[in-house]
Amino acid sequence: MALADLALAPVTLVSGTEALFAERAVDRAVALAREAAAAQGDSLERVDLAGPTYEAGRLSVAASPSLFAEPRVVVVDDAQLATDALVEDVTAYVAAPEADVSLVVVHRGGQRGKRMLDAIKASGAPVVVCDAIKKDSEKEDFVRAEMRAAGRRVDAPAVQALVGALGSDLRELASACAQLVADTSGTITESVVDRYYGGRQEVTGFKVADAAAAGRSADAVTLLRHAVASGVDPVVLVAALALKLRQLAKVAATRSSGGPSPQQLGLAPWQVDRARKELTRWTPEGLATAITAVARADEEVKGGSRDPVFAVERAVLTVSRATGR
Repeated sequence: MALADLALAPVTLVSGTEALFAERAVDRAVALAREAAAAQGDSLERVDLAGPTYEAGRLSVAASPSLFAEPRVVVVDDAQLATDALVEDVTAYVAAPEADVSLVVVHRGGQRGKRMLDAIKASGAPVVVCDAIKKDSEKEDFVRAEMRAAGRRVDAPAVQALVGALGSDLRELASACAQLVADTSGTITESVVDRYYGGRQEVTGFKVADAAAAGRSADAVTLLRHAVASGVDPVVLVAALALKLRQLAKVAATRSSGGPSPQQLGLAPWQVDRARKELTRWTPEGLATAITAVARADEEVKGGSRDPVFAVERAVLTVSRATGR
């Protein structure tokens, strides 16, 4: 179930490993319970229980009618680390939940508590899935959704720049979206993102990779040396080169008979279009040469060479000169 579709229910299961999504789901469930309580002229009581330290009977106590019969929401966090007592109590509870109580169980993955999860699902309780997102295309969809929810427009290069700068941490990516919405006006463009986050190592790495893949040797080396002087780790620069070449190789594979379709690449449509344009400068032999050079540099910057800066500069030059071969 999508978070936007969540409605107030006696029991709600929040399942998945992405902490940001899980927190938003809990906040949404609590907000719905609070709205329902306010509509009745009541205040809402919240009780938090922790799966790893849960003791038998605590759920029954938390869900029992209070002196003033106030509506309650009970949030059980880290149910993936549930004690045996929690598994027993929740399994029994969902068969006959209390009136005016909303139970929210947060399970962050794994097999622990499977009997409890099966009982919750069998009861018909809503399940909010909070799976982690790993593909860049999914992170870009996330950014677009954040901006759309805030009523703002963002162009494709800006989305890529944001993911490149902050995509390793979804919570940080969400915070950046909120900051850009609050601090800027109009369409959010790549130049706006660069002004706020252009100093991030990942962004600098992508600029070097783009210049190298375009065959602009002088620009690529200049950007590389500036990045190194600014403290960017050579490992980050090689990783950006590798990502760029992987995208080109994926799109190049769609040209062959029996190769993957563009929809199977895990890339955003604009990334596919951009790669196709860039591939006009590449031959299969040139791409193979570039990939081999970056693989060698990856080994060297991770301890295989006494001079990692020289290793990455050599890789950048090899990639730049491999275009057009």
